[in-house]
Amino acid sequence: MARAVTSRRKTINTALAWGVGLIIFFPILWTILTSFKTEGDAITYPPKFLFFDWTLENYSIVQDRSDYMRYLWNSVIIAGGSTLLGIIIAVPAAWSMAFVPSKRTKDILMWMLSTKMLPAVGVLYPIYLMFIKLGLLDTRIGLVIVLMLINLPIIVWMLYTYFKEIPGEILEAARMDGASLKEEILYVLTPMAIPGIASTILLNVILAWNEAFWTLNLTAAKAGPLTAFIASYSSPEGLFYAKLSAASTMAIAPILILGWFSQKQLVRGLTFGAVK
Repeated sequence: MARAVTSRRKTINTALAWGVGLIIFFPILWTILTSFKTEGDAITYPPKFLFFDWTLENYSIVQDRSDYMRYLWNSVIIAGGSTLLGIIIAVPAAWSMAFVPSKRTKDILMWMLSTKMLPAVGVLYPIYLMFIKLGLLDTRIGLVIVLMLINLPIIVWMLYTYFKEIPGEILEAARMDGASLKEEILYVLTPMAIPGIASTILLNVILAWNEAFWTLNLTAAKAGPLTAFIASYSSPEGLFYAKLSAASTMAIAPILILGWFSQKQLVRGLTFGAVK
C-alpha cells in the first residue's frame, strides 16, 4: 500500500514538473514558431500553431539587414569579460568571508545582496554621466564593468556558500606545509571548488547575456550586444512580429545551447550554491 502511494506521488510530481516546464518553455517555442511565419500569419487571429506556410525569409532579411556576428561577438566579450572579472574579484572576497570571518561578515553579505533590490533606473542617470566623463559610453569595457558590478553580489554569495563546505583544516594543513596565501587560494582552494566555480561562471554568463536595461541605455551602435540586436526590430511603424521573433531566436540560440549542455551543473549551482 505504501509503495502504491509513493508511486502515485512520484507520478503526480513528474506530471506537475512536466506541466510547469512546458508552461515555462511555451513562450520560447511560440517565438521560434513565429520566426518561421510570414508577417501575415504572425498576426492572424486565431493564431496558427503548426499549420501555416513555413518560410526562412525572416532569417534571411534579419541577416541582410543587421550584422548579427558583430552583435554576437559583443555579447560574448561582454558576458565573458564581466564574468571573468567578477570571478577574479569574488574568489579572494569569498575566501576571506568563509575562512577569516569577522563580526560583520554576515552584515556585509546581506548588504551586498540588498544592492540587488535597488531599482536600476534609480542610478542610471549618475552612471550615464560618469560614462560620458570617462569616455566609456557605448564601449564594451564600460558594459563589462557595469555588468560585473551588478552580478558581483551573486558571484560572491555563491562562492561563499561553496567555500563554506570545504573543511578549513585542509587549508590549515597547506599553511603548515609552507603555502603562501596566493598558493593556498590557487592550488588548494580553487581545485577543490571547481564544481562551484563552474556553476557560478555558467549562471553569471547567462545573467550577463540576458541583461537588457543597461545594454540598451549605455550603448548605441559600436558595443551593442544581442539585446540591442533584438531591440532594433522595434520601430515607430510598429512591430514586425515575424522578423522580431527571428532576431530573438538568433539571440537566444547560443545561450539555450549552452544551458542545455550544462544543465546539470547549473541545477547544482542553483540548488546547492545559491539557495543554501
